[in-house]
Amino acid sequence: MTVWQPAYVGVGSNLREPRGQVEQALARLAELPLTRLVSRSSCHATKPVGPVAQPDFVNAVAGLLTQLAAGDLLRELHALERALGREPAPERWGPRVIDLDLLVYGRERRDDPGLTLPHPGIAERAFVLVPLAEIAPELEIPGLGRVAALLAHVDTAGVQRLDR
Repeated sequence: MTVWQPAYVGVGSNLREPRGQVEQALARLAELPLTRLVSRSSCHATKPVGPVAQPDFVNAVAGLLTQLAAGDLLRELHALERALGREPAPERWGPRVIDLDLLVYGRERRDDPGLTLPHPGIAERAFVLVPLAEIAPELEIPGLGRVAALLAHVDTAGVQRLDR
């Protein structure tokens, strides 16, 4: 018997009609093999993080159930990014057409060269926690706490929900 694992994916874009990019990525997540899209947040306008001057982002979070192992799911996310037009970034934290981050995979904790779970920085990032709290406020992020409790400790001033 194959086990279905819950997984949460952060989706973001700040190039080429970012909201359309995020909506397209959310739709395509439903097409991943052995995976079901079970929930999705609203889109949120967010300020960029990091030292690079760039346009604002649109961010959302998808809730999945998957039979893929964490590493296989990450490979599928990377393949989807390439299919949606993501090119290698010339600079870290720079602008991008699409960004898909595996935030949480079941109760798994890992710190491997290619995959860290939960996603690094998740507890400090309003652009992740606000949309994640919309669909899973009681989710226990392994080793960090519940989403709603983490959200209570971050500044959400740079995050604005967009109407559907």
